[in-house]
Amino acid sequence: MAKKTMSASEIRGKKKESHGGGEARQAAGGELHQTARGQHPILTTNQGVALSDNQNSLKANPRGPALLEDFILREKITHFDHERIPERIVHARATGVHGFFQLSSSLKKYTTARILTEVGEKTPVFTRISTVAGGAGSVDTPRDVRGFAVKFYTKEGNWDLVGNDIPVFFIQDAIKFPDLIHAVKMEPDRGFPQSATAHDTFWDFISLTPESMHMVMWIMSDRTLPRSLRMIEGFGIHSFRLINDSGKSTFVKFHWRPKLGLQSTIWDETVKISGADQDFHRRDMFDAIASGNFPEWEFAVQLFTQKEADQFPFDHLDATKLIPEELVPLKVIGRMVLDRWPNNFFAETEQVAYCPSHVVPGIDFSNDPLLQGRLFSYQDTQLSRLGSPNFHQIPINAPKCPFSNQQRDGHMQMEQPEGRVSYEPNSLSENSPRESPAEGFHSTALTETGEKGRVRPESFADHYSQARQFYLSQTEYEQAHIASALVVELSKVDHLHVREAMVGHLRHIAEDLAKRVAAGLGLDKMPSAPRTAAPVQKTKPSPALQIIGKMKDTLKGRAIGILIADGSDGALVKKIKKAATEAGAAVKIVAPKVGGAKLADGSMMSADGQLAGTPSVLFDAVALVLSDEGAKVLSLESAAVDFVRDAFGHLKAIAADKGAQALLKTANIGHDAGVVSANDETAFIAAAKTRQWSREKSVRTLA
Repeated sequence: MAKKTMSASEIRGKKKESHGGGEARQAAGGELHQTARGQHPILTTNQGVALSDNQNSLKANPRGPALLEDFILREKITHFDHERIPERIVHARATGVHGFFQLSSSLKKYTTARILTEVGEKTPVFTRISTVAGGAGSVDTPRDVRGFAVKFYTKEGNWDLVGNDIPVFFIQDAIKFPDLIHAVKMEPDRGFPQSATAHDTFWDFISLTPESMHMVMWIMSDRTLPRSLRMIEGFGIHSFRLINDSGKSTFVKFHWRPKLGLQSTIWDETVKISGADQDFHRRDMFDAIASGNFPEWEFAVQLFTQKEADQFPFDHLDATKLIPEELVPLKVIGRMVLDRWPNNFFAETEQVAYCPSHVVPGIDFSNDPLLQGRLFSYQDTQLSRLGSPNFHQIPINAPKCPFSNQQRDGHMQMEQPEGRVSYEPNSLSENSPRESPAEGFHSTALTETGEKGRVRPESFADHYSQARQFYLSQTEYEQAHIASALVVELSKVDHLHVREAMVGHLRHIAEDLAKRVAAGLGLDKMPSAPRTAAPVQKTKPSPALQIIGKMKDTLKGRAIGILIADGSDGALVKKIKKAATEAGAAVKIVAPKVGGAKLADGSMMSADGQLAGTPSVLFDAVALVLSDEGAKVLSLESAAVDFVRDAFGHLKAIAADKGAQALLKTANIGHDAGVVSANDETAFIAAAKTRQWSREKSVRTLA
């Protein structure tokens, strides 16, 4: 794809277009400048230097690498990186687990990286999965992106693959990252909301940043309401390069695919989970590891050449774009198994430091401007958060292969280097480390041409085509969830013009989506759509972008709750438990009292959870095994009624014996394909493997 290079005068004179972010602005030249919403002070650096462009980092050419001389980018990112001590500014709430990576298919044709060429070799890893917006004390289950970071302790040094559970991002250039996070974090004048996007500052920023529209579709989808951390995908997001032994490079995108498949919760269910168990995801992972049900992911790559990339109808260096699997199929090359919980949360999960700049020979970077900024930002962040350039000596961060250099001293120096030599080259030491042209890291040999400047390439200008493709690829149920999520979020925005602006953007994605959201917000008329910087393309739907269509027909990794009370049929309880366990589910007995219940035969059955503290939102399906008297008593208990009512409202399978019918009646639960007899365990297991999507229209109003 031919790329136009702008002259320096064109760059200086060109007005900002919508794909550069925000409203049109005049050149800085006075104390105030005019925008569509009035006069504002000129934006400057901390040294008082007026900014001509706050949307683009300085690059060697429009599609070239970011330049170290960009003092504006460095000042902005450095200040942002040091805004919190010692908690992470983003990704503060996390679950970390040890495990291993094992290669099954060699990429020797493409790379010299031994981790990607030595088939069968097990490499230790530490994986940290996190929310983004909330603090360390926030809950596990907000509507949020999940960070997915893996540290490979390879024979050639540490490789950090630092990504998310979503393959695209909000912004195209790293210089906008502080603005994005400032917008999504708690509003600074009031200190809330915590870990939520449903507020004015976030949607104001998004409404002025058209490049975010693809990401908006993802975050408003069920992808941001995962059932379990074991049931999310992971993506490296950016294009990287692999380099082979002849110096040839191939572009690569990295993917993690969960063995358990994808599964999400429903918004109402998620809200109630956060109240029932703030540590829902962390506890789920802990329990899985403790029981030996080790989470596993396939590791896959998308490989493509520069020639192939030139034919894409988008720019792969744009982090707001993905490469559809139908265009470049995924190649599975290995697996990751997480099998050991940390010995100490702080020492490992909290102190682990990931940096995208940590790569090994045979892996290199692309010119993605978001990645280029991250290469600087993460290292700088760790220096602030962990307080020392020696953070690599903390055990969780230390390579498991030998490492040696001439770096000395510094705060928290744990080693005791010997000898008089601390420089290179030297002639005074026979055993000091030396560079190795043969085995050392080599960057891809590239020729960069063009005029440097703060400008986005024209190939980054299409902000709506892939957002449209994502929406149209979803099932009708998932589309309804996206529309409803937008209504919920925008209903919490006070400023009408922001709500209207967002609906205007949605018109470029799908007119029916815009109409549904406008109706849900009660707008009197449809807002006009903003001017686009590039035509919206017609793209084929990609079923790979769904969740419902990709759910696996299994109960592995799922949980079943069986509600009992005094007088319950113990034999039936054991029969259901046996069937569910054999199908791979974890089973918990729930009773009015934690001590359990006295069964019909006079024996006692212990309980795993007390009814009021173990609601049905914690399970994927429920069974009710109750005597007539037990059901009568529970019908007067709101926790029991809610247990059944929520299970039905969250589209879960319900098995009920004869005695439990009274509780169903009290909860006003009718019968459908997902409400079965407890005596038919086969039908219950089949229904429990999915949600009863056809039920949803009868239990809630969707946009």
